[in-house]
Amino acid sequence: EWAAHVAGTEYEFTPDKIEQLIDYYLEGICKQSVYGIYLEKGTMNRGISRKETFRPISKRTPESLLLASDYRKDELEEIIALRKGEIRPSASFATFFWQSEHFVFQRPGFYTSVRMYSVRNQNMEYPHNSEGILNHHKGDGANFLSVVGDEYLNIWPVYDWQKIPGATILQKPELPPANKVLMNGVTSFVGAVSDGEYGAVAFDFISPHDFTRARKGWFFFDDEYVCLGSGIESPSRTLPVVTTMNQALLDGDVIVSQGTRTETLKKGEHEIENANWVYHNGTGYLFPDSTHIHLSNRAESGKWTDITRQSSSPKELVTKDVFALWIDHGVRPQGNTGGFDYTSTIPKDVKYQYMVVPATTAGQMNNDRGIEVLVNNRHVQAVQDQESGMVQAIFYQAGEVDTSEGMKLSLDSPGAVMLKISEGKVKEITVADPSRSLSRIHLQISGMEKLVIDLPGGVYAGQSIITEL
Repeated sequence: EWAAHVAGTEYEFTPDKIEQLIDYYLEGICKQSVYGIYLEKGTMNRGISRKETFRPISKRTPESLLLASDYRKDELEEIIALRKGEIRPSASFATFFWQSEHFVFQRPGFYTSVRMYSVRNQNMEYPHNSEGILNHHKGDGANFLSVVGDEYLNIWPVYDWQKIPGATILQKPELPPANKVLMNGVTSFVGAVSDGEYGAVAFDFISPHDFTRARKGWFFFDDEYVCLGSGIESPSRTLPVVTTMNQALLDGDVIVSQGTRTETLKKGEHEIENANWVYHNGTGYLFPDSTHIHLSNRAESGKWTDITRQSSSPKELVTKDVFALWIDHGVRPQGNTGGFDYTSTIPKDVKYQYMVVPATTAGQMNNDRGIEVLVNNRHVQAVQDQESGMVQAIFYQAGEVDTSEGMKLSLDSPGAVMLKISEGKVKEITVADPSRSLSRIHLQISGMEKLVIDLPGGVYAGQSIITEL
């Protein structure tokens, strides 16, 4: 606002400063909002415990910026038009904020994000003023998804805070005290590779609360994204570990494909063997390997005072219909032998894999998506889109991946790689170092000379580097 107030006076912002401000607003604030219109739940901290109204973010900021400068005028006007409801979303992007370990992905029909943390930052805002007192796991790979934007509207008093979408969480009898919400991250290999349009996200996850661990990857394409997990372990000998696909407001029928039959579920809690897919509220959840899942579509109750101790918060009991979908990995999923350490001999590499297909219909759920999981273990995770040929891979250590064309991709260090392939040839390579410890990546692709790609350092460590061939 001050930029607008002083525009045209001797106190006006210099062009470089106002351009920097507009860049920050469009590339940061707007991209971390659903379609640039609504607040995004993945970014919210203790403010999530405040009741809200479903409405667009105010137009005041972009209008003020337009008064101050005509820099990126068309984009600011588009944000205003979106918030007025005059146009529909059209932007597509994949952006990783490498300082805050936050990834956002948008297509015209959906918006999603992944929130993480590492040794370089902390998991969550402290619950100041006793707000957000159950936010312990909200940064543990939270993967909120919006098609309309109201999927989680005021669900929070009835929420199961140990079933966060995208997160792998030990199911404790109760969460630790509120003063234990804020914790330092304990792993360094956390990041993403992105070319601005597509991306893959890597989270070598260890919970600072209970030391549950998993290696979690997300792989984003135009119409769907793939979620992989491996190396799931827990030190607890009594409590189960769960990975949640989603927990959102129940809106319409829940349809499940199991084996050779498809059915619409009655309200309740369900345990389903050999699930092929689940469909709810315009989004499908596909299981490439038939999977044993748990699903709840029923009324849940709670109070705002369960998540905040603010005296002004509503006190009445709230009841809402909730949809929740999760995989139960069991107690101490890695087994009772072997140490709690990836370097030890552990007989079981416990995994999950599922694909999220937003903005679709139940009738399209049996369609071949053309997406292949190339490998999913505690060392490497990789996915390929058969139509475009794109390969996305996460190397937790040096390793090799075979693509569907018989091409081999190898790294001699940890890293994240994305290949764009056309007519059997690699046209573009994007790399990143989630650990922020390397100065360069050595990459070998069959039929090509070994590539050495220099990586950024300092405040740019963790940023992706694109190489066109």
